[in-house]
Amino acid sequence: MKFWKTFDIEVIKFREGQHEIDFEIGDSFFQHFEDNEILEKGNLTTRVIMDKGVNVIELTFHIQGTVQLTCDRSLEVFDHPLDITEKMIYKYGSEEQEIDENVYMITRDTPSINVAQLIYEYILLALPAKKIHPDYRNELDDEDFDGEGGFVYFDEDQEEFEEEEDVKEEEETPKPIDPRWEQLLKLKNKEQS
Repeated sequence: MKFWKTFDIEVIKFREGQHEIDFEIGDSFFQHFEDNEILEKGNLTTRVIMDKGVNVIELTFHIQGTVQLTCDRSLEVFDHPLDITEKMIYKYGSEEQEIDENVYMITRDTPSINVAQLIYEYILLALPAKKIHPDYRNELDDEDFDGEGGFVYFDEDQEEFEEEEDVKEEEETPKPIDPRWEQLLKLKNKEQS
C-alpha cells in the first residue's frame, strides 16, 4: 500500500498553474505489477509536469533512464535506454471514468491521481518488439531484410499501370482465378462503380 501512495499526485492541494513532480523508478517498482514478465530491473527518472487549469489537468510525463532486457536471440541481459514523453488529460466531470486512452474524467473533489500504472504502461509501450542485444543488431539488420516480410510502396499511377497490364494479360491468355480472389475483385469492382 505504501508503494502505491508514493505515486499519488495530490491534485486537490495544488493551485492552478504549472507544477513539477519527480519520481524515481528502481527495480522494486516493477515487482508491484502482477502481469509483468518482461521487466524486472530498471533505473529511471520520471518528471511529471502538471498544468492545472480551471476545468482540466494536463500531465506530461518525461521518463528517462534504462531498463534491463533479455535478448530474444542470445538470452543475454542488456541495458536498453528509454526516453519517453507522453500526455494524459484529466477533465472535471460528474463521475470518474476513462473517456479514451489519453483522457480521463475525474470529479472536482478527487483528492489525488495515482500515476504508477500510467508510468508502467508508458515504459512497456516504449519497449522494442524485438529485444536484441546491441552486439547483435548489425547482424540482424542483414538477416531480417532478405526480401521476406518487407514493405513495398507504390503510388496510384503505378497501381493503374499494373491493372492495365493485368487486363491485357487476361485478354491474351485467360487463366483460372482463385475463388477467394474472385470474390475480392467483385467487391472492388462494386466499390468503384
